Amino acid sequence: MKVKGLTQAEADLRLKKDGLNQVPEPEFSFWKDFAGKLWNLSAWILEAALLLECALGKWIQSLFVLLMLLFAAYNGATQKKKSRKVLSSISQQLTPVVAVLRDDRWQKIDSKYLVVGDIVNLQKGDILAADIDLLDGNLTLDESSITGEAKNVHKKAGATAFAGTTVMDGEALGRVSATGTNSRSGQTINLINTSAAPGHLQQLLTKIIYYLCLLDGVLTVILLIAALIRGENILEMLPFLAMMFIASIPVAMPSTFALSNSFEATRLSKEGVLTSDLTGIQDAANLNLLLLDKTGTITENKTAVASFANFSKLSDEEVLALTSLAIDQRNQSVIDLALMDFLQEKKIPVKEAEAFTPFTSSQGYSEGRGEGHDVKLGSVKQFSKIDPAISEQMAAVDLSLGRSVGILLDDRLAGIFITKDKVRADSKAALAELVKRGIKPVMLTGDNQKTAASVAEEVGLTGKVISISDFKEGVKAEDLAGIADVLPEDKLDMVKYFQKAGYIVGMTGDGVNDSPALKQAEVGIAVSNAADVAKKSSKMVLLDEGLSPIVKILDAGHRVYQRMTTWSLTKLARTAELTMLLTFSYLIFGYLPMALNAMVIYTIMNNMVTMMIGTDKTHITYKPENWDMGKLAKIAFSLAGAWTIIGFAFVSALTKAGVNHHDQVGTMVYVFLVMSAMMIVLITRTKRFFWQSAPSKPVASVQIADILLTCLLALLGIAMPAIGIKELLTPLAVAFLAAILIDLVYQPVMKNK
Repeated sequence: MKVKGLTQAEADLRLKKDGLNQVPEPEFSFWKDFAGKLWNLSAWILEAALLLECALGKWIQSLFVLLMLLFAAYNGATQKKKSRKVLSSISQQLTPVVAVLRDDRWQKIDSKYLVVGDIVNLQKGDILAADIDLLDGNLTLDESSITGEAKNVHKKAGATAFAGTTVMDGEALGRVSATGTNSRSGQTINLINTSAAPGHLQQLLTKIIYYLCLLDGVLTVILLIAALIRGENILEMLPFLAMMFIASIPVAMPSTFALSNSFEATRLSKEGVLTSDLTGIQDAANLNLLLLDKTGTITENKTAVASFANFSKLSDEEVLALTSLAIDQRNQSVIDLALMDFLQEKKIPVKEAEAFTPFTSSQGYSEGRGEGHDVKLGSVKQFSKIDPAISEQMAAVDLSLGRSVGILLDDRLAGIFITKDKVRADSKAALAELVKRGIKPVMLTGDNQKTAASVAEEVGLTGKVISISDFKEGVKAEDLAGIADVLPEDKLDMVKYFQKAGYIVGMTGDGVNDSPALKQAEVGIAVSNAADVAKKSSKMVLLDEGLSPIVKILDAGHRVYQRMTTWSLTKLARTAELTMLLTFSYLIFGYLPMALNAMVIYTIMNNMVTMMIGTDKTHITYKPENWDMGKLAKIAFSLAGAWTIIGFAFVSALTKAGVNHHDQVGTMVYVFLVMSAMMIVLITRTKRFFWQSAPSKPVASVQIADILLTCLLALLGIAMPAIGIKELLTPLAVAFLAAILIDLVYQPVMKNK
């Protein structure tokens, strides 16, 4: 169909008049989110404790609980705002591109520069960025984003396709009829995946609450039984029991997650990787199998014709000229570009088709009609179903040289192109680095087995290269270098197969049919030239070609893993130490060696430090991580046990030394617990002795501030009984010496784990 698009000058005038084709995202409401943070499970526990403290007339403790509740809500809303800002900036870089006709030539531009009247070409995989009146062709559209209906709809010339819908099949020409806020959807065309389920890391970390609540439940029963036996008033125990559960609440966990993930997402965006789903960063640390598309990842995204064989009675020039009828001129694939370059090199004139059907993976070829001929360009395997004589003619072609592209002229084989992708300069080194990190790379390609084996050998992949037809139950990833003859729809089955076999699977892809597999994989990675729907389905989007950016994703995942490991160990160990020390002291000595006010302050200070862990320095490990919460709990409770024993000995020594005033002992125990909490962070954050590795400036700053504030409160007697310099320095020294002793045992044990 002959159409005339706008000139660039006309488009510029309309863009100036109507503005960019985008809808500003709704502004983040800080106070609305703040209010929402006051209505969840963690907040309900704090609110219940607040009401209990008020009912018992504990007004000072009530004030501190209220401060903790407001701090959790304020901090959570603040970090959410920062995360939204990070994702919003990334979203701007994920703007879909669209093929538009301007100045009588087809070009690709960012969809935000579309204007009313632009002529655009739509094809499978496009996400419509504006309302478009169809002029020619047929489309199958997914309109669930605007109608909520999952069933696909079919539209032809004369109908309107709306912004936000996805082209599932077909091709069409259309004219833009409405942009931005004037489009039907009135929503930003955003490739950020905001509705993803929690990643493996976040799901597993929630088990921490289970362990702490279990511990608190057991200790609560013990305390109640002891109080009944002693004939004490159980009501007087309620504030303490409430504080035990308050100390278990992971107030800083959402903030730590948000801070660490947004910190890494920002870092990755500067390194050529955009994050569309933050769980992809978390799961990257566990990745142990990576399924890699050959084209555009292992090889350059540029294909050249290595040879041409003519099987017709026509001359080479005549066959090549007719071939141009089946080349897609609007949305050229790498094969189309390679053939066009070959025709230009041979100075063959390009013919315009009277009718054209673009390539689809289900059909296996593109088709053009003109000058009395029907020309098909595509898969030789598919053509063998049309022309049975192909197998005999193909015997003379050396398929090991590259990928074969056949030409059917009036349903008879007319020629074979052999195309070859150039291996990227960084592929061999990058694949070696992946193997070094314990990841098994397996190449996926639509090429035949011989070609795939040649590429696998060139880049140093070890194992067999099998055809997809030989992919059977029981095949192990460790035995494979690659899988050949792969169709896009085969990839989802392979991802599911390896996941079922126990692998954490990463996958690269670029096409529409790659989308289900990219979404299924724990770490779906869309390459730089991927279709819009593939980017939307993936968790990570590469801006640069090649494998090197994937190593950066792994680094980011390991950094998040290390920070969350530190958070988990410190949360479990510190909370267990606090509750066990106070419980056992009550059982043995008959009183609680810590003021309730001090318990609340202690909890707030700890949350301030653990939140900053999201910015801490880390070390990169060279093996996939494995979250074993049982093992983690054992380590944490072992640390807590060691600190509890030392703390109990400290309380016992104070009693024997004649420090008879329980209030003074309570303040000294408070100082000891704060110092021990700071030391636990330093011990668990590194694989070296804590004095050999400095934390990040934010972590160190908050720790120093916490210790200084603790000293000030203890000396001035604010919210707790005052103590002297000697009584202050004693618990600080005991905790510091205990940390050295514990770390001398802890680090050698951990190195052998």
